[in-house]
Amino acid sequence: MPNVRVERRLAAIMAADIVAYSRLIEADEAHTLASIRTLRSQVIDPLIADHRGRIVKLTGDGAIVEFGSAVDAVACAVAVQEAAAVHQREAPREIRIVFRVGINVGDVVVENGDLLGDGVNIAARLEALAEPGGVSISDSVFKQLAGKTDFAFEDTGEHSLKNIAQPVRVWRWAKEPAPTASGAALPLPDRPSIAVLPFDNLSGQPEETYFSDGITDDIITGLSRFRSLFVVARNSSFAFRGKPTSLAEIGRQLGVAYLLEGSIRRAGERVRVTAQLVEADTSMHIWADRYDRGLEDIFAVQEEVARTIVSTLVGRIQDAGLQKSLRRQPASLAAYDCLLRGIAHFRGFGEDDNRKALEMFERAVALDPQYALAHANLVMATLALNGSAAAPPEVLDAAFARASHALELDPQESHCHRVLAIVWTYRRDYDAAEHHYRRALELNPNDPDRLMQLGNLLALRGRLEEAMGWMQEATRLNPFQPIWYGVRLGVALYSLKRYAEAAQALKRIPTPGYWSRARLAACYGQLGRSAEAEAQKAAILLEKPDFTIAEFFRRDVLLERAEDQELLREGLIKAGLPA
Repeated sequence: MPNVRVERRLAAIMAADIVAYSRLIEADEAHTLASIRTLRSQVIDPLIADHRGRIVKLTGDGAIVEFGSAVDAVACAVAVQEAAAVHQREAPREIRIVFRVGINVGDVVVENGDLLGDGVNIAARLEALAEPGGVSISDSVFKQLAGKTDFAFEDTGEHSLKNIAQPVRVWRWAKEPAPTASGAALPLPDRPSIAVLPFDNLSGQPEETYFSDGITDDIITGLSRFRSLFVVARNSSFAFRGKPTSLAEIGRQLGVAYLLEGSIRRAGERVRVTAQLVEADTSMHIWADRYDRGLEDIFAVQEEVARTIVSTLVGRIQDAGLQKSLRRQPASLAAYDCLLRGIAHFRGFGEDDNRKALEMFERAVALDPQYALAHANLVMATLALNGSAAAPPEVLDAAFARASHALELDPQESHCHRVLAIVWTYRRDYDAAEHHYRRALELNPNDPDRLMQLGNLLALRGRLEEAMGWMQEATRLNPFQPIWYGVRLGVALYSLKRYAEAAQALKRIPTPGYWSRARLAACYGQLGRSAEAEAQKAAILLEKPDFTIAEFFRRDVLLERAEDQELLREGLIKAGLPA
């Protein structure tokens, strides 16, 4: 066959699509298509032309656009997002047109005017990673922007992209403006907001500032993965380095409620890191800690300290936000305040608390029907009030529908993946559950709750050593562990035949129900502690007089392996519970 010459060229590719396009079309096809046409003619097409771009193809809900320059592509993407936000600001949220944009620079194949190859595919994958209204770019694009634009981008780490052999480092457009020369105050966002100030290098060696800056960068990146937080970009918070500015003024100029400050001191073969979370407007310290580590592997130490600070810090920020919310009158509540109050009740574990949590989550959804986290938490409260794994099929079906809707509203929110994984677990589809737990961890590897949940699922599947590894990492990252960690640990430890440790973990629950009491009774049965087993049996039958082991297994037991099920059944029989 004669050689066919393939035309190739280097190009900057912008991939864009419309968030929740299918839902918008289903809700009002005529209005949606009219809005898109208006946006294209008035906003998008003129901006593409201004930045010397070429529309390669339209995909119904999006487009592929070619630019000769990475700078032009990024400038166009930011301009489109900002102009589209202004154009759509008067539209109700449920019918608003919002875009995601991904940009890559790479080699493309030209075929009949179309562009093909990994250069295009990576841009499309980056678009899927972008936030609604956001822009994600590859590392190759970011490197070409150096010194050529004022746009701020945050490093979100390396990502494995579908059908792309090598991981790609992804940068996210940081919309928050840097401090202005005039020092004008910025309004606080409607979610917990924080800026991480550059950690001070106290080592006495100026050249070691790279280490303290590295820890600061890792903390910013880690916090940015929590989409429930508003995290100011690095270039904005680092703008205050070395300036005699009060914490209150920094918070005012950056528009944040909280600041994290700290220091790094290296001495010999040790490093000491201190960190403190401060309420910006009052300078009141909310949390502080100190980390002492050896320097056997300096970069491993850097990563460990940063992850520990991040995982601890998120809970402290959320708790501080809750206390502020509780000081406000209920009449002033917005959707986020309702969410916070619901979470506070949900942590109580009692039926009355769960009912109050349900009311708050329902109110949050009513106030903001597009609030993905409100929908996800409403699923959790509904399941808790209906027996969790023992919930009736119609409740599980409704929970699945709402959890899927929450994920559609925000596919980059790790908590939505986690909630859907829980529903899949209760439906006994462990492969689907594991997929969503792992996706949650890809989106947010710093969240110890996701680590514990994945460990629990692996324990249910009988992969006990792997499960304990995830659980131990979760407990190490989260010094202030919630009560439910003990329940998950108890399940794994029991299957490992470490009955005394399992009993200790299960006893952490302050108001246990029949489910956890049955597990605890099985531990005592295996340990031969008959009096304690009898006490648990009596409490179970008082709460649930018709309790039987057979019904317990049918409704409540999620263990996948027959040998794990038999081990639990053996313990329950030894505890004297009715068959």
